[in-house]
Amino acid sequence: MNKNVSPAVLRNSVVFTALFAALISVTCIVAIPAGPLGVPIVMQNIIAILAGAVLGPLRGAAAVLLFLICGALGLPVFSGGTGGIARFFGPTGGFLAGYFLGALVCGLLLGAPRQYERRSFWRVLRTALALFAGNVMIYIAGLAWLTRTIMITNLNKNIPSNFFDTLPAAISTGLLPFIPGFIIKFIIALPLTLALRPVAARYICPDE
Repeated sequence: MNKNVSPAVLRNSVVFTALFAALISVTCIVAIPAGPLGVPIVMQNIIAILAGAVLGPLRGAAAVLLFLICGALGLPVFSGGTGGIARFFGPTGGFLAGYFLGALVCGLLLGAPRQYERRSFWRVLRTALALFAGNVMIYIAGLAWLTRTIMITNLNKNIPSNFFDTLPAAISTGLLPFIPGFIIKFIIALPLTLALRPVAARYICPDE
């Protein structure tokens, strides 16, 4: 980013960051239960990744962080219209943290948007890999926390449990049911990213 940021670019950066935070928040209404531990099918994960993909790592991560702060303060922006700090400690808490990590990683892999990005094969491939990596970060964080939750539940029932023995149960609950939805969202996100990055760059990175 240019060190001498103009007031207009700074204002636009704030607007785009807030806009993506709002988009992540309003998609909380899409939450379809898909497992016994309450892990739902949502749209928020792909919007979080799009924030990093379209805005770049800093603005994208900031948008997700703003969304998480709003939820932690009790605003009903998490899946199903819920909120509160307790959601971070529930079974799906790791996925919330993964939103931030996913946006950051995806943004780092793609870099800040530029107005004149050529839509070459390599650009499409790089974008696809970045989107995939961002989603992988969400599932790594989410499955790790979900595994911990299942372990604690088993221990409370006096069932011996360790991380690697419990991980398959977390995968069957928190990953496998969501693969078809992930593929659909990925197919939608790829052209959206390619189309929106030059548009965003016109306002937030005009000199890059």
